[in-house]
Amino acid sequence: MTIRRATEADEAVLRELWQEFEQEVPFPHGEPETWDEEWKDIRDDLAGGGVFVAEDEAGAVAVARVEAPSHGRAHLHLVYVRPRARRQGVAKALLRECVADARERGAATVTLEVLSTNASAVAVWRRLGFADAWLGMATGLDSLGSRLDEQELAESLAATHVQADDTVSVERAVAQFVPRLEAPDVRTNGSWIRVADPVLDRDREAHGRFARELSERLGAVTVALALEGAVVRFRLYERGRMVDEYLSVPNYYGALPKGDELALAANPTLVARLTGADRDEVRRVARTADSPTDLPPAAELYAAIARLMGLEA
Repeated sequence: MTIRRATEADEAVLRELWQEFEQEVPFPHGEPETWDEEWKDIRDDLAGGGVFVAEDEAGAVAVARVEAPSHGRAHLHLVYVRPRARRQGVAKALLRECVADARERGAATVTLEVLSTNASAVAVWRRLGFADAWLGMATGLDSLGSRLDEQELAESLAATHVQADDTVSVERAVAQFVPRLEAPDVRTNGSWIRVADPVLDRDREAHGRFARELSERLGAVTVALALEGAVVRFRLYERGRMVDEYLSVPNYYGALPKGDELALAANPTLVARLTGADRDEVRRVARTADSPTDLPPAAELYAAIARLMGLEA
């Protein structure tokens, strides 16, 4: 096995290797690059970076490309080994050439991109010391557009539910709440009294404070249920104390310590005891996920959680 620096005379074999890589690991979003576009980038790397080819007695078996360093960082653009030469140390030998080239040009760091779905490649790069430095994300425009429309239609919707049948006492407490509510809608389904108002739709903090105050003043169980754009939240209060909080995507508003993330999962036992919901249904419906796309649309989830607790959505 020999490794050499490629030249423009290697265009044909570089194209073959690139096409094989593209077929084996196709990019899942957008239209693939054309060879003309790729060749332009390769020529830049031939001039200012490093392009290396590995060959055996039958011809070229692998290629690696490292871009010219910028601000002390060299980007490893491609490493591909044909199946017949894998597990023979070819990729490591090519990487050594790329590392030497980048170091000689003044780089101190090397970066790369790998598809999160390519688990075997991710594992290899981690073993070589690469760690997550940023997160690339992609989605279809149609999917994004529909979810943006969904969020625009229901950017924020909040309702407070009181486990009581004393509508007069609830209305009296609503009238005394600060900030003053604009147009409180108070209704009952026989088991729960529901209070909704535009102020609570807009102000999450006020919504939680309102539910806690009603719970404390009336000595009742209250549920602050909210649709917050792409996510659903509920807070459960008993005699003025919040005993459970759920957020469908715990890290939606920013990364949390693992303990705080787990704390935002619904407690099926508490929810069942305080609302009468079926505990297994709570587990099935009030799930959490890493992304809103892993759950039903937020408006559907909001309605499903209201139903399982016996609330009016």
